[in-house]
Amino acid sequence: MEIYSIGFTKKTAEQFFSLLKSAGIRRLLDVRLNNISQLAGFAKRDDLRFFLREICGAEYIHEPLLAPTQEILDEYKKNKGSWHEYEGKFQALMAERKIEEKLDQSAFAAPTVLLCSEVRPEQCHRRLVIEYLAAKWEPFEVRHL
Repeated sequence: MEIYSIGFTKKTAEQFFSLLKSAGIRRLLDVRLNNISQLAGFAKRDDLRFFLREICGAEYIHEPLLAPTQEILDEYKKNKGSWHEYEGKFQALMAERKIEEKLDQSAFAAPTVLLCSEVRPEQCHRRLVIEYLAAKWEPFEVRHL
């Protein structure tokens, strides 16, 4: 099993959907807290659902269980908190939510990508989700697109 991750920022629609299509993605899990922002361009929920279906033959699922709370996000983004503190709070939130029990691991049998806005996974919660699940589930491959 492989789990992919991607951020849409600094990508054109052509780059974004080409990456997904070439990886054979069949399901996109949107792990953003806010998925309808006007700043998101082609990655707004309803547009993304349409484009995924038409271009990649993939389904769109918004999974807020894998998103930080507004409070955790605001403390990091708006109040310029440290990544280390954000990481610790988000990891504690995932453990509290017991995401490994609430997600169906077999749903990841189809090529699945976790979507967030950050360009790189190093300082993005999608990487933290993948690392958390990797520690709880059977081993799987990770590919950051």
